Amino acid sequence: MGDHSGRARRSAEEVANAIRAAVLEEVVEVGVGRLTMEGIGRRAATARTTLYRRWSDPIDILLDALYHAHPVEEPTPGADDLRGDLIRSLQLMRAWMLSPAGRAVAAILTDPMGAAQVSDAIFEKVFARRGGTFTSTVLQYYADRGHFPAALLTPVVADIGEALVTKRLLDGTPPSDEDLADIVDQAILPAVGLRAPRPGGD
Repeated sequence: MGDHSGRARRSAEEVANAIRAAVLEEVVEVGVGRLTMEGIGRRAATARTTLYRRWSDPIDILLDALYHAHPVEEPTPGADDLRGDLIRSLQLMRAWMLSPAGRAVAAILTDPMGAAQVSDAIFEKVFARRGGTFTSTVLQYYADRGHFPAALLTPVVADIGEALVTKRLLDGTPPSDEDLADIVDQAILPAVGLRAPRPGGD
């Protein structure tokens, strides 16, 4: 009884956040194909009817949870630190990939059934609406302000940082800050025709 009265005191937003957290854990455990309103509701300690008031099905909850958990890179006002902003955007990506949302996306994209069901929706409804990928947000911001020719910002260049961070994580070791700086200095900056500053010459 006490438990139920405590639960009743949760605000609508707290309930929604509990449901979002539950779906991210549930998808890692059971996979996209086996997500159910019952399973999510049980994990969130919430009645199924509450879920249906806000979402139409489990995939709807999953996409909403990923959208809310997706960080948005904010370039430095004044656009005067491209290298620093790129490194920060990769740090943000690393933190996100190790978070429940990042682990959920990894589970979805490596599950053939799950990827077929929702990967397009994730890219359309989460990544695109949140401003694209991490480094592309920064690169677009600086290209728009004339720091390098916008024509150099191709889809391949926009993906370099994310691809290399993903590879490191798939290898089992999250990249260190030094690794992220190397990715920026050796791959992203040269791709847009810029040189990384060399400490102490060379």
